[in-house]
Amino acid sequence: MSVGMLPVEHFHLKHVLQAVCGLEAVVLRSFGPEGGQVLFTRDTGQAMLSRSGTRILTALRLEHPLARMVVECVWKHSTVTGDGSKTFILLLASLLRMIHTMACKEPNVSHSYNSREAAEAATARCLADELLAFALEEMDDLIAIGVVPYGFCDLWEGFTAETQSPAHTNNHGVQKLLASFFHTRLGQIHCDYISNLACQLLRHLKFKKDQPFLALQFVNDNFPALHTPVSGFPISCSRLIEGQVIHRDFAMPCPRTDQQPVKAVVFTGYLQPQLFSAGDVLEVGCGNHMIEENSRKEKSIVEFSAWSERSLECVIANLQSLGVSVLLSAVKQSAAVMALAAQAEMWVVECISEDELSLFAQLSGTTPVSDCWIIEPVNVATLTFCRPILLGVHRYVHVAFHDLEERVMVRPSSLVICGPGEGQTDQYACAFQDAIRMLLTTCKPVGMTAATISKRTLQSQRSTSLHTDDRSNKIAYNSFQQRVLVPSCVIPAGGTFEFLLNHALLHHGRSSSVSDSTNIPAVSQLLANVLLSVPRQIYSHSPRHFLQIQSRVMSFIPNNSHAFNLLYKQEHNISLIQGHGTSEIPLKDGKLSMHCCRKADMSSKVFMLDLGLESVSCKYELLLAVLQCVTSLLRVDTVLCTHTALHTQSRRLTNISWEGTEDEAED
Repeated sequence: MSVGMLPVEHFHLKHVLQAVCGLEAVVLRSFGPEGGQVLFTRDTGQAMLSRSGTRILTALRLEHPLARMVVECVWKHSTVTGDGSKTFILLLASLLRMIHTMACKEPNVSHSYNSREAAEAATARCLADELLAFALEEMDDLIAIGVVPYGFCDLWEGFTAETQSPAHTNNHGVQKLLASFFHTRLGQIHCDYISNLACQLLRHLKFKKDQPFLALQFVNDNFPALHTPVSGFPISCSRLIEGQVIHRDFAMPCPRTDQQPVKAVVFTGYLQPQLFSAGDVLEVGCGNHMIEENSRKEKSIVEFSAWSERSLECVIANLQSLGVSVLLSAVKQSAAVMALAAQAEMWVVECISEDELSLFAQLSGTTPVSDCWIIEPVNVATLTFCRPILLGVHRYVHVAFHDLEERVMVRPSSLVICGPGEGQTDQYACAFQDAIRMLLTTCKPVGMTAATISKRTLQSQRSTSLHTDDRSNKIAYNSFQQRVLVPSCVIPAGGTFEFLLNHALLHHGRSSSVSDSTNIPAVSQLLANVLLSVPRQIYSHSPRHFLQIQSRVMSFIPNNSHAFNLLYKQEHNISLIQGHGTSEIPLKDGKLSMHCCRKADMSSKVFMLDLGLESVSCKYELLLAVLQCVTSLLRVDTVLCTHTALHTQSRRLTNISWEGTEDEAED
C-alpha cells in the first residue's frame, strides 16, 4: 500500500494536551503521600489494585498514539531510575498547559503559516527546544548551586557498620529514603517493614571504600536470581536467606548426606554425546535398493550409542575423581545420565535458568563446563552445603558458598518476598527492584563541570572583592568544589527540591535578563512555574499549607543556612523537631531523621512535616526525561494509520499481574 492511500490524521497542540491530561487524571488518584490505589478490572473478572504509576499506565488500553508514546517514555524512564512515573505525567501535563498558553498568546500568525494552529505548533516546538537546550546546558549547574548545598551527601557513611543501635538504624538516611519510596508504592502499612528488609539486604554487601555503586549494580543485574516470590503468606513473612536459592528441585530423590564441604560443577550442555540435535531428521528409505543403506545407518547408530555410553561413564568417573557430588545443568539430561549419577550418589539439578547459573558461577568463582571431556579443578565449586528448601508450596535447591569473601565483593543473601497472592507478590518484587534502581540513580553525581567551576569561582571572587589573595581564592574554589559531582545527595521530600530549584531558576532568569541573543528569562520563568505544580498537588488538600511550606523553605536561602541539612553531623547535641515540640537527642555520630536543625535556629524555624527523603539525582533525571518527551511529542503533527499490530505494548501488558491488592492490612 502506498503512503498516499493510508489514512492520515493531523495533530494540533490541543490534541497533545488532551491526551496527556487524560493520563494525568488517572495517575492523580494515587499521587503523593495521601494518594490512594487504582483498581483495574478485566472482562474475565480479574482485578489489579496498585499505586505504582508505571503499572497503572501500562495497564491502560490506549488507542491514542500520542498517549501510547507518552506511556512508552514513562516506562523507559522508570526502568532506568525506578521512580517518578506519576510525577513525570504531572510535570508533563503542567508544562504542556503552560506552553499552550504561551503559544496562544504569541502574535505569530504571519504569511509563513497557513493557519493559527500551525503557528501555535511552531511556537510550541520552539519553546520545547529552548527548554531542553537550557536544561542540558544549565540545569546541573543550577541544581549544584541552588539545591545540593541544602541536601545531605554522606548518605552511605556508616551504613554497613557491624554494630548499630536500633534508633540509629531506623533513622539512617538510606532507611528514610527507602521508607519514603515504599510509602508511595506500597502504602503506609508495609513501607517500614519492607524498607528495613531492603536495608538488611544491602548491609550484607561489602562496599569497597564505602562506595555502594558496584554492590547496588550487582543486586540490580542479578535481581531475578536473588529473589524468590512466595504466594499465600503475608508480606511480614518476607526474609533473607543466606546463600543462593536455585529455583529448581533435584531431578531425582537422593540419599541424604552430611558431607561437607560439597563440590559442584555447572554444565551448559549435555553430559552424554547426542547423535541428533534438535530439528535433525533421520531419513529412512523404502525398497530393496535402500535395505543396505538402512542397515548401515542402524549399525552406525548402535555403535554411536555404545560409544556415547562409554564416554558418559568416563565423564562420571572423572567427576568422582574430583570429588563432585552435585551436577547443575542448564538442560535436561538423558536417562542414562540420571542412572549413572544415581549409582555414583550424585545429585542432579536440571533446567536451571541462565541468570541463576551466571550468578552461581560468579559467586563460586568457577567456570561452567561446555566440553565434558575437559573438566578441571577450575570448574569445580566448593559449597558449604547443598540441600532442598521448602518455600511456600515449592521445593528449591539451597546452596551456600565456601570462603566467599576472599573471592567476591558480596556476601549473598536470597530475598524471599511473600504476598497473599501472585499479583501482590509480583508487585512487591517490582517495587523492591525499582528501589534498587532508585538507589543506583541516587549514587550518580550531579554537579558542575570543571570549566564551570573556574567560571563560577572567578565570578564569586570578583563580586566579593577586587583584591583577593591566594588563600581566599583557595577557599572560594573549595566552596564550589564541594558542590561539584556530588553523589548520593538527598533532600527532604514534600516539595523541597521544587521550591529550591524554582528559586534558583527565577534568580538565574533575572540575572540573565541583559542577554540579547537568548530567551533565558522566559524559559527560566516557565520551568520555575512548572516545578511548583508538584508541591501544589502534594498539598492540594490545604493550599495554606503549601504557602507555609514554601515560605519556610525560602527562609533558609538568604544566608545559605544548612538548618535543614537533615542528617547534619555535629559533635554537640541536636534537636529533633516533631510537629510543634522539640526534644534534644544526643547522638554521638549526629545521625538523625527529619527536622534536624541547630539549636540557634529552633526559635524561629520549624521545617516541615515528616515526609521522608528523596533523591536529587532522580529529580534531575526526571526533569530531563520530561523535557525530552515534550520535545518529541510536539514534533509529531501527522499520524499514518496502518493495520500493523503494535506488539511492544501487548507484550508488556502480558507481564502485568492482575490479582489482588498491594495494601492489605492482615498484619
